[in-house]
Amino acid sequence: MKATGVVVEYNPFHNGHLHHLRKTRETTGADIVVAVMSGHFLQRGEPALISKWSRTKMAIEAGVDVVIELPYSFATQHAEIFSKGAISLLNSIGCESFCFGSEDGDIDAFEETIRFIQGNRAQYNFHIRECMQEGMSYPSALAKAFKMLGEKESILDLSKPNNILGFHYMEARNQLSSSLKAYTITRESAGYHDQHFSSPSIASATSIRKSIFDPDSKDEIGSYLPDTSVDELQKYQIEYGGYHRWENYWSLLQYKLLSSTKEELKGIYEIEEGIENRMIECAIASSSFEEFMTNLKTKRYTWTRLQRMLLHILTNTHKETMRERHHSPSYIRLLGMNQKGRGFIHHQKKKLSLPLISKLSSANPRDIELDIKAAEIYAMGLENVTARKKLLHQEWSQPPLMI
Repeated sequence: MKATGVVVEYNPFHNGHLHHLRKTRETTGADIVVAVMSGHFLQRGEPALISKWSRTKMAIEAGVDVVIELPYSFATQHAEIFSKGAISLLNSIGCESFCFGSEDGDIDAFEETIRFIQGNRAQYNFHIRECMQEGMSYPSALAKAFKMLGEKESILDLSKPNNILGFHYMEARNQLSSSLKAYTITRESAGYHDQHFSSPSIASATSIRKSIFDPDSKDEIGSYLPDTSVDELQKYQIEYGGYHRWENYWSLLQYKLLSSTKEELKGIYEIEEGIENRMIECAIASSSFEEFMTNLKTKRYTWTRLQRMLLHILTNTHKETMRERHHSPSYIRLLGMNQKGRGFIHHQKKKLSLPLISKLSSANPRDIELDIKAAEIYAMGLENVTARKKLLHQEWSQPPLMI
């Protein structure tokens, strides 16, 4: 069976994702689509709207054949490490290719950009460091460094979020010396960060989440999601009493900030340059997460980068712990599959270079400790104690979903 991979968060699964899934099958000619999906916390440093199990169900009902988890130590990282973890897992499970959405939509442009940068690597890295020392965000530094390499016009716009991810996916593939073939399709209609609906059927996950949390516009989202996703969202709200967002965790984060010493905060992953002092000051002065972030934000740090710092504070994840784990994934955790996917997994089992985890009891405790801790804290975002227990129990008792 010919398998292709996609890197996803599905927060939630919407019509744009459905378009990408269908075009992936069409473009690659694959029999099987494997999705490597972030767990309970995401690349932008925020909690997923609904649990990884519910998002896995959305994905499989929409046509994904196999869903595996991108561990916390990769899922909550900047684009380079995030991509390395995801592509490594797709390579390890036996995919022949991968397909990503991008603003550019031309794989030759990605390949040419990669070759150009490889030929100017030392200078390119120097320019990135230089730009970041001037206070630029990483995405801005990446785009400017590319332009600083010479008169050559930019082949890709590396300020665009999906172009950046695609660039790093392909770099990761090359670093792994993998034979994975890369494909890209043009992202349809809505931009990655669009806050508002601008198309009758395709909207960004950002605008969908914004609508979900806005009581005056909840009815709008049905046009932008498959019926199965709408049903799962409704079911989750009934079963668990609501959705997850940063505001749910504000009191926990505020307590953590105010009860920790500055030295303790300095030991947390990504905390640097004295930002812990500003965090403590803003925590004292703020009464909500939104207010806290507004007070904390500076030109030097993007909202996303700050959220990732705060997530690591919330989960008490230290520099040393993350540095030990982000070199390469040490396991493949299976979250769900359909009948075709089951056949693929059965066929691949003996060929896998990493252990396949279908039950936590069979995993090396040290390998999964960050993911377990993330699941425990994610459950704390639910108000209902019974719902928390149920979600936590699911982490240990839930076998891979079979749909």
